[in-house]
Amino acid sequence: MDVTINARHMDVTDAIREYVDSKASKLPKYLDDIHSIVVTLDIDAEQPFVEIIVQARRKHTFVASQRNSDMYACIDGCLSKITEQLRRHKDKIRSH
Repeated sequence: MDVTINARHMDVTDAIREYVDSKASKLPKYLDDIHSIVVTLDIDAEQPFVEIIVQARRKHTFVASQRNSDMYACIDGCLSKITEQLRRHKDKIRSH
């Protein structure tokens, strides 16, 4: 599983990079066949914006985005949206 962190209009600090890595490493427990995770961090009009794209097996793509006043809150909100999407997809596969 590859975790890629992209930044637009900002520099990524080591603390943010470690925080994203630690949170993104927990995603495979919700769905086993994750190939890559792309995290895009952006500051647009003085407000942080985070987008996470997860590529899984059989061309399944999960996308979540969050805009908030705090970067860490954006990351947490975005990850909660992604985990919900992954959980629903796994439940759908199980019930099929």
